[in-house]
Amino acid sequence: MSSSPQTIRIYSTAICPYCVAAKNFLKSQGRQWTEIRVDLDPVERDKMVGLARRTSVPQIFVGDVHVGGYDDMMAMHRAGRLLPLLDGLAPSA
Repeated sequence: MSSSPQTIRIYSTAICPYCVAAKNFLKSQGRQWTEIRVDLDPVERDKMVGLARRTSVPQIFVGDVHVGGYDDMMAMHRAGRLLPLLDGLAPSA
């Protein structure tokens, strides 16, 4: 079965230690992401809230899957579900 890495989007702000931690973790895994700064763009903040139903940052999306925040991502990693999702091998639900 052929798979390709999923796109990663991180909604973040400039002053956010969990955003930095999330990016450092993804970097340690050799991943790249698109960062969307919601403190600079109110339209993107509204979009994030609409997609995630949360106002806190970071909000992390892998493909169309809402992973959640940093703690959610790390819990998913500890459960062995994050890397398959990042690699495009996991079901979207």
